[in-house]
Amino acid sequence: MSNKNTDPLFQLIKSLTKAEKRYFKLHVNKQTAGEDTKFLKLFDLIDKQKDYDESKILEKDQSIKSQQLSNLKAHLYKQILQNLRGLNSDEDLDIRLHEFIDHATILYNKCLYDQCVKMLEKAKNLAEKNDKNTLLLEITEFEKRLVTKYIRSNIEDKVSQLIKASDQINDKINNINTFSNLTIKLYSFYLKIGFLRNHKDFELVNSFLYSTLPVFQEEQLSFDEKMYLYNSFVGYYFFIQDFERGYEYAKKWVNLFDEKNELIIPKIEMYIRSINNLLVSQSKLHKYEEFKVTVQKLDSIKEIPDLRLTENIRLLLFKYSATHRINRYFMLGEFSEGSKIIPEIAKSLEDFELLLDTHYIIIFYYKFACMYFGNSDYQKVVFWLNKIINMKDVDLRSDIHSFARILNLISHYELGNLDLVDYYIRSTYRFLIKKNDLHLFQKIIMKFLRKLSSITRDQLIDAFKDLREQLLPLNDKFYERRPFIYFDIISWLESKIENRDTQEVIREKALKKISNNV
Repeated sequence: MSNKNTDPLFQLIKSLTKAEKRYFKLHVNKQTAGEDTKFLKLFDLIDKQKDYDESKILEKDQSIKSQQLSNLKAHLYKQILQNLRGLNSDEDLDIRLHEFIDHATILYNKCLYDQCVKMLEKAKNLAEKNDKNTLLLEITEFEKRLVTKYIRSNIEDKVSQLIKASDQINDKINNINTFSNLTIKLYSFYLKIGFLRNHKDFELVNSFLYSTLPVFQEEQLSFDEKMYLYNSFVGYYFFIQDFERGYEYAKKWVNLFDEKNELIIPKIEMYIRSINNLLVSQSKLHKYEEFKVTVQKLDSIKEIPDLRLTENIRLLLFKYSATHRINRYFMLGEFSEGSKIIPEIAKSLEDFELLLDTHYIIIFYYKFACMYFGNSDYQKVVFWLNKIINMKDVDLRSDIHSFARILNLISHYELGNLDLVDYYIRSTYRFLIKKNDLHLFQKIIMKFLRKLSSITRDQLIDAFKDLREQLLPLNDKFYERRPFIYFDIISWLESKIENRDTQEVIREKALKKISNNV
């Protein structure tokens, strides 16, 4: 990523649509007719740049002085945000609610209390309709300030109503806060180590979950409380590799929106996440027929009437749609066909480079490598794995970094690079020790690869059989089965033993699993 493109103002201008740029210019020109608007000149100069370069800006317009540039940029940045707020005020629910509250504040300061009450009433109705509890609490607190200003009689009734409403909203917010805190804490565990590694990890996350959860009755929870509760439980069960239970809660989460679809647009990001999590669980459990239906639900989101497709929503839809396009081919064991879509997704990945988080980039790289491995295209496997191995931040998804190194060793073996295998075994061993990820699976694999150079061709099949017999029992051990989520080494070994394509072996198993779920 070029450092020239990390300037905040440059990024903001480049994120604008043609309509937003046009609105900005028209609005500014209308407000500043006849004035020398240097910040508008600066806008045009930056808009035309491919990479941000201040020296070229000063060179092209000498009326802009270097000592002015910092203040000019700050002013332009503020102007753009103000215009975007005005442009989006009718379409964005949160902006509209904040606008009502802002207007109520202005009216309050002018002692126009009756008008202030009416403005807050509009805000409250909108917030209640869309389950916006945090803003609803802010509105209720505002009403408390107003109560002595406009009520002349029966003030006790109104005070009682406000206190009761405030307490109820506070209870909801406390639950939502607890559930969302739990979700991000679980996610932080997952970002660091991936799936559950050992009993210590289980004790850590389990004690955290049950010491954090409040006492609740699920059927009495509000929409938002259930939404965040299901989100946290999905994260928990995925982390401990219980995909059946994760599937149950992901389904509840999606059904929540199906039963109250008027909340899909106000909570579109959580709706998209609910569908993504359902797809993840369906793919892990090989529920292919359900998976196809859910993919259609994901694909149809961009067609929802009145939905405003912000860049954030476009990014989410790209991430999840691309991920599950790939997952579909994994489920079917169709690696040759799946490999054909990788270049297109990789190109889109470049287009979203400035917006995508490193975590998802790592996931895509690893999925690309696994797809090419299934297609026996080992040069491309090594290409994508090297992108992971050469990353600086190895603390983010250290699990994928670990298995990328294991898969890299096997790929170099397939390419006949036995000298590189010996070298990488040592570096991989050091990495796994450092990351506390040297478990029985990894030890067995590296021991096997280390002795490959001394095994004759006639002994090779027996060596593969022996490795398979050592690894198979691990799949039945809770804390040792984790590696099989990342790489189907058993199928690779069987392809070697039976002299068949890896893809053929995996596809045969995949179709059997799918038929068992019909």
